[in-house]
Amino acid sequence: MDKIAVWGFSWVPPFAQGLVRDLRVRWALEEAGLAYESRWVGIEERNSDAYRRKHPFGLVPVLESSDGTLIESGAIVYAIAEHCEALMPAGRRAETLTWMFTALNTVELPIWNLFVLDVLHQGEEWAKLRRAGAVDEVMARLTALSAWLDGRDYLLGCFTAADILMTTVLRFIRHTDLVAGFPILDAYVKRCEARAAFQAALRNQTAGYVRNAPVAA
Repeated sequence: MDKIAVWGFSWVPPFAQGLVRDLRVRWALEEAGLAYESRWVGIEERNSDAYRRKHPFGLVPVLESSDGTLIESGAIVYAIAEHCEALMPAGRRAETLTWMFTALNTVELPIWNLFVLDVLHQGEEWAKLRRAGAVDEVMARLTALSAWLDGRDYLLGCFTAADILMTTVLRFIRHTDLVAGFPILDAYVKRCEARAAFQAALRNQTAGYVRNAPVAA
């Protein structure tokens, strides 16, 4: 995999900055030591025929390389991990995949639901009515995840691609104190976010937003 380009949105509102899923791809590339360039698509451009040929749904991320074009953050992180033993340790492929899917399915779905209620539909009456049940579901997932991580620094004991996905999932509820209520999970997220590769990926994504920020009228 070479001549890599990662597509992300050129700008998003502050509440979404640091959460858009191209961050996962940038982080995986940084961990793998693979050079890449950033390309940006405006929200209004994502429905263009040219961009829809890259991503049929007009979303991000998209990864373009000499091997072709990939979409979906989980699939892209998996493809990167296959080229990097540090992200998918030899002999532990099945375990890594298990926890990658766990992050994207078992954990992300209820967490994303709460994010949508709290952030995208804040103040709406129907969202208020649904919130308590949504929080209960998130708490059940966090409780189980905290129990698994008790005594482990990372999901498999060593850092893998699964931790990239799980950490970025948990960041979706950074507007709450739910993760902070589980000291093991709070320490886990902070441990992962302290990694140099995460910090580099976040700087890269943020730099794009700064360059492309709308000019105030």
